[in-house]
Order: sequence, then C-alpha cells, then structure tokens
Amino acid sequence: MEKEREPQVESPPPKNEEEESYLTGLTLLSVLVSLVLVIFLMMLDTSIVATAIPRITTQFHSLDDVGWYGSAYLLANCALQPLAGKIYKEFSYKWTFLWFFALFELGSLLCGVAVSSNMFIIGRAVAGLGCAGLMNGALSIISASVPLEKRPLYMGFMMALSQLGVLFGPLIGGALTEYSTWRWCFYINLPVGGVVAVILFFAPVPAGPEKTETKKFNLGAFLRSLDLIGFGLFAPAIIQLLLALQWGGTKYAWSSSIVIGLFCGGAATILVFLTWEYFKGDDAMIPLSMIRNRIFSASCMTVFFTFASMLIVNYYLPIYFQAVRGASPTMSGVDLLPSIISQMIFAIVSGIAVRKVGYFLPFSIACGILTAISCGLLSMLGPHTPIAKWIGFQILGGVGRGLGIQIPIIAIQNLMPKKLASVSMSLLIFSQTFGGALFLAFSQTVFNTGLSSALKEYAPEVSAETVLAAGATGVRGAVSADVLPHVLQAYTAAINHVFYLGAGCAAAAAIVCVGMGMHSIKPKTAPVTTVPEKEVV
Repeated sequence: MEKEREPQVESPPPKNEEEESYLTGLTLLSVLVSLVLVIFLMMLDTSIVATAIPRITTQFHSLDDVGWYGSAYLLANCALQPLAGKIYKEFSYKWTFLWFFALFELGSLLCGVAVSSNMFIIGRAVAGLGCAGLMNGALSIISASVPLEKRPLYMGFMMALSQLGVLFGPLIGGALTEYSTWRWCFYINLPVGGVVAVILFFAPVPAGPEKTETKKFNLGAFLRSLDLIGFGLFAPAIIQLLLALQWGGTKYAWSSSIVIGLFCGGAATILVFLTWEYFKGDDAMIPLSMIRNRIFSASCMTVFFTFASMLIVNYYLPIYFQAVRGASPTMSGVDLLPSIISQMIFAIVSGIAVRKVGYFLPFSIACGILTAISCGLLSMLGPHTPIAKWIGFQILGGVGRGLGIQIPIIAIQNLMPKKLASVSMSLLIFSQTFGGALFLAFSQTVFNTGLSSALKEYAPEVSAETVLAAGATGVRGAVSADVLPHVLQAYTAAINHVFYLGAGCAAAAAIVCVGMGMHSIKPKTAPVTTVPEKEVV
C-alpha cells in the first residue's frame, strides 16, 4: 500500500464584497474626468483671483477689502470642513457632492454678477462653503468606485492633473482680465460645471460603504449626529484665530486690543469646544476615537505641515520672480513650471509605485526630506542667481512633494474603518487647509519683519512702509534707481527667511509622518490549500 500525493490546487481568491459596485470602462473614465475637472476648477478658483483683484478693487473702489476677498473664502472653507464629513457619512456620495458643487457654482455666479464689494465678498464665502465638500467628496467617490489596490494610482492621477489649475490660474486670469473682463474669471466655472454636473447626474456612482444597508432616514438622529453645538463653537473659534493671524502685524499691531482680543476669544472658545467634544465622545464632530488613532493623527499632522510648506513656496516664489527679478505676473507663472510639472509627474509615479510596492511610508519620508532640502536651497536665492539653479531647486521640491502629497490620503482611505472614511477624510482636508492658512499668516509676519530689518541694513534711507505699500510689482517704481539694488537685496533677504519657515514645516512633516507606521496596502493573496492525500492500493 502506498500513498500518492495529488497536485496542490490553489483556491480561488476571495470575492470582495464590494466588487459588484466598482466602476469600469467608459463609466469609470467619465466619472474620473468629471472629478478631475471639478477639482481643477476649485484649484483654478483659488489662484485666478490674484490677477483679478487689482481690477476688482478699481471698479468697486475697495482697496481696504482686499484681505476679505481671500479670507471670506478660506474662513468658510475651514469652518465647514468637519461638518461636511458628517454629511457625507449620512447621505449618498454622488448627491452630496453635487449639492456642494452647486453651492460652489452659485458662489462663482454671485462673484461674476457682483455690483458691490460686499456682494463679491458674500459670493466668495458661498464658494468657500461649496469647496469645503469637494475634495473630500472626490476622494470618497474614487474610494467607492475602484478597488483598494488601484486607489493610489487614480488619486495620484487626479491630484496631479488638478494641480494644472494652480498653474494656469494666473495665466487664464491675466488673459481674461486684460482682454475681456475680470467677471469671466468666475463665469468660466459655470459652463464647465454644467457639463460635469450632467455627467455625474447620470453616472452610477456608488453611494459609499456607510450606506450599504437601506434604512429609514431619521431627521432628529441626523441632526444630533451633526453635532451642531460643536460646529457653533468650532466655527467662531477658527474664524477668530485666523483673523488674528491675518490682521496681526499688518492691519493692526500685534499688541493692539483687537488682535489680543481675537486670540483670547479664539482660545477660550476652543477650550469650550474641546470640553463639549469630550462630553459627546464618539458622537462629537471630531470623534475622540479618531484622535486617539495614531494613523489618523499622524496623517493629519503630516498633511498639515506638507501643505504649509507647499503654499509658502507657491506664494513667495512668484514674489521673488516679480519683485526681485522683474518678471511680469504671467511670466512668474511660467517660471513656476519646473515645480508644478515635476510635482505632477511624480504624483503619478508615486501612485503607481505605492500600488506596486504596497508600502507608503518611505514616500512620505522622502517627501519631507527632499522638500526641506529644496526650501533650504531656495533660501540661498539672490537677485542674480543663475536660472539653472532656481530651476533645479524647484524640480527637487516638486519631486519631493509629488512623492508624498497624497500619502496621508492613501493611509486614511486604506487603514481607517470604512464607517469613518468620510469623516476622517473631511478632517484631513481641514488639516490641510488650516495648516496652509496658519503658516501663510506666519510667513507674512516673517516677511514683513524680515524686510523691515533688512532695509535698515541694506537701505536705511528707505522706509519699510513705502516698500510694503508699493507691493511686489510696484517696488521698482517706488524707490530711486540708485537705491533699487539695495532694496532688492533686502527684499531677497526677507523672502529667504520665509523659505526657512518652509524648510522647517517640511522637516516637521518628515518626522511626524513616521507615526503612520509601516503598513502594506497590497491586497492579500488567497492561501494555497491541498487536496487531502488518498490511499492507493
């Protein structure tokens, strides 16, 4: 009697329970293109306004309101972010996304038809409210539409192409303002948005993992889940802090009663908010269980510092090109191409690489290190730095940001519980927005202080107030030709100090990202089973 071993038989891979709801083919392509266009319009809206503001202030005679044109958008966006996640958790991804997009389009329409500065500010606030749910919704729809192992690739694709909005914003805005009217900077969102809305309206977008079971809607339970009291405490706290950071050192002195009052009021409101959130527990607007989750907290901190560093570079490199090198607003946008293009390419590369390798942490660490080095090199720029150097410095930073800009999103969507996916994504986007707002305010203070100090060293006969009032494009006409080189040297020194801050933020991102851990997101292969041995006589 002998035994004969039969060949091993590999069991079929386990079927994913959500596989039936994934999109493929032309349907998936149409949804992805629509999402890219929406995020492109959102990015375009944030960068196109800068070139339109001079004409807007001239028409409305509202130079004093310039700060509110950006603040109204940013404050509304920040304040609604956490609440947007709760809304996505309760309702269909597609319909919630379309409602937020409609709000964004309404804000664009109000800005385009504005007859006064106040109406324009209201339009910017409405657009900001709409934007609060767009990035979160787009990422959630991708998460529900494609398998887990393909999400990094598609997210990288969307993030990379949508960055074109940042690139083309100044170019499109300048052309529309110069050859048509500034109102088309906002009207442009309407026809494109209409096409996108029609495509998404008919597309069979999955409702989302939280809505897999049909249940009767309970309005009272929904309102309680929104934690409106928490929102009522959170929104004014954020508004007070951002206003204090924006006005301090510019409109009012840091020691003024207004700035101090805003800081104190914001801090007190935050304490009350935290107490309320602790009392609410997991029913809070920001659930305590999420804060205790190391992956979630590390992801939020990473994106907080990463986007702060990116926005510092994106805001102050054009100032260097325009003020120090004498480039036009349009050409300064062209000069940013090395940074934008390299970031786009490597965002796609990292999406493919993470899918192949499975581990995302090394890419996030590389992002922080390369971006910090790039900012350090940018802090060495001078009035006569060779073109090859500042192009190389930008490419290094673009490569770094491209490698890691989407990593916290990948970590959240792959490792957080599905029932918390929309809420955690919303809070992640809030961390991104708030980090940028906070450190842009810090960078403005660093720049103003650095410029005043540098002028005393390089051009003591020139008033800092005169240079600041002239703006980046007017500084060359605000001083005499004999002192201009010294003023430009002072301008460069002030910008260099701002890049130090960017380097610090990038280094912080490289450190805190370690908290996300070394996790693999590759799908697990099915185990190999063996057919029992049979006795053969």
